[in-house]
Amino acid sequence: MRIASADTARPSAALRVLGWLARRFAGSRGEGWSFGGSLSMLPDRSLFPLFREGLDPVPRLREQPPVSRLPVPLGIRAWLVTGYEPVRAVLGSTDGFSNDFGRFAARIGLTAGQQPGGLGMADPPMHTRLRRLVTPEFTMHRLARLQPRIDAIVTERLEAMARIGGPVDLWQEFALPVPALTICELLGVPYADRALVQRFSTARFDLGDGAYAPLDAIRESRAYLRDLVADQRRDPGEGLIGSLIRGHGDELDDDELAGLADGVLTGGLETSASMLALGALVLMTQPELAGPLRAGEPADALVEELLRYLTVVQVAFPRFAVRDLDVAGVSIKAGDVVMCSLSAADRDDVLGPGMDRIEVGRPTSRSHLAFGHGLHRCVGAELARMELRIAYPALVRRFPAMRPAVDPAGLPTRRASIVFGLDALPVTLEPAPPALG
Repeated sequence: MRIASADTARPSAALRVLGWLARRFAGSRGEGWSFGGSLSMLPDRSLFPLFREGLDPVPRLREQPPVSRLPVPLGIRAWLVTGYEPVRAVLGSTDGFSNDFGRFAARIGLTAGQQPGGLGMADPPMHTRLRRLVTPEFTMHRLARLQPRIDAIVTERLEAMARIGGPVDLWQEFALPVPALTICELLGVPYADRALVQRFSTARFDLGDGAYAPLDAIRESRAYLRDLVADQRRDPGEGLIGSLIRGHGDELDDDELAGLADGVLTGGLETSASMLALGALVLMTQPELAGPLRAGEPADALVEELLRYLTVVQVAFPRFAVRDLDVAGVSIKAGDVVMCSLSAADRDDVLGPGMDRIEVGRPTSRSHLAFGHGLHRCVGAELARMELRIAYPALVRRFPAMRPAVDPAGLPTRRASIVFGLDALPVTLEPAPPALG
């Protein structure tokens, strides 16, 4: 892993952090970095697709028709799609819907410089060109070079947990550092900047501070990444950014490179961290699932079922109808906003009976939607799978008696976050002492 250079021609990690703080301070004073307006705080009636009861989508979400109106401010016509087949139809449409956020941004008062952009919010042919350049970096063959490093990161974090001794916050000590360090390794982010990168990833999914708060975080992240791209233009590193510069530097400008890196950060850090924490909680509360892992059985089938059951990315990127069309018998007008609930779709009875429980190896002819579907399916899906397949078995073998240190029902979960997750997961690593008498 490359460490930030002391070369005075480059901004140090400390200067980058100071720059971020300055931009954040300017925003707090209303100087162009923070947003107010009618979307500053969305009502619960708009946010309910992001709520859960325990690990389950709230009953209201499951009770919705497959396609229904979603009430949002500013007179915007928005629709919520919850059925498995309609969600696949919307996400798989190549001509009926657009991911281009620019189609929507002007309607809510965003300028071009305030739009998030990136691979996930681009349409062909731009999306096709950018995805063609980045996809080879995420093939299983190319990712195999990361496996020894992921093994080492997992082992290091497990030993660090063991040294703490008392109750340990599994989120802070394991679930977050494993994907954060992996993403830093993959992108070529200096080790000293990893805490900042973690903050960028977490903040972009949280709507609790208003609908515009994630856009603030996205812009800050991209400003940081543009600085990093400029650094690596002069001296390409060994990570993804350096690889793209060496192989396609003439085809990509700095904004495009920063957008691609930001997309990797978006898809690979907070999402994997949430899966690690929530999956660990499931393994502790349903210990029969951990037994086969400790016995050396492959984790592949368990990982797939946990991905479906938890579906931590609760809604897909918004789609914008480019023409009048029909979705499951409902008339959608050109310009309407369509939100697809992945968490509801992955619990749909059309997938089979008992989708509210975990059943490893359940027979099904349909694949889950935890990574999305269609053109915008998560490009880093195989990296996420690799991390989970390594981390879960290592965790339950190293700490076979691990259990929650508090009542799981009282764990702090994200209330209105696009990526469902925990804010903390205190665990006890050693077995309970025998009862006296």
